[in-house]
Amino acid sequence: MVTMVSRIGRELQRYDQGQRQVVGCIPYRFKTGSKNNKLEDELEVLVISAQRKGKGMLFPKGGLESDETIKEVALRESVEEAGVYGTVEGVLGKWCFKSKGNDGYYDGYMFPLLVKEQLDFWPEKDIRQRFWVSVAKAKEVCQYSWMKEALDLLVIRLESSSL
Repeated sequence: MVTMVSRIGRELQRYDQGQRQVVGCIPYRFKTGSKNNKLEDELEVLVISAQRKGKGMLFPKGGLESDETIKEVALRESVEEAGVYGTVEGVLGKWCFKSKGNDGYYDGYMFPLLVKEQLDFWPEKDIRQRFWVSVAKAKEVCQYSWMKEALDLLVIRLESSSL
């Protein structure tokens, strides 16, 4: 069941050695009817607008909370922020990065999410836009270098699994 309200507050937020734990996902799908054999030409990823205007595009992400598994957070964030539901696959990696909004450091985990359903209504529909884009376009517009690295790892994983 999909909740239509975003979680708020940080009472359940997890920290590790003072660093906030965040989890994100790269929602992806394959173009239908594509006859091209090159994976990057067949693959589309979903980027969303940042909450604050003028802050660029990114993949869905949010805080890891004590009452959820890491994969549950990845799925929750994809539903809340991007309005997509699907299969959360194996972790792509963990990155340590400095917050753009404050002086804190975060640990970020990224997962691929194979999209099975795109919702017409989702909790953050009124504050975010979503766009299906090519891998090249996602690398161009994504504001976080660690998310771009995760995207590279996703492409490598998908290429190796298709061989």
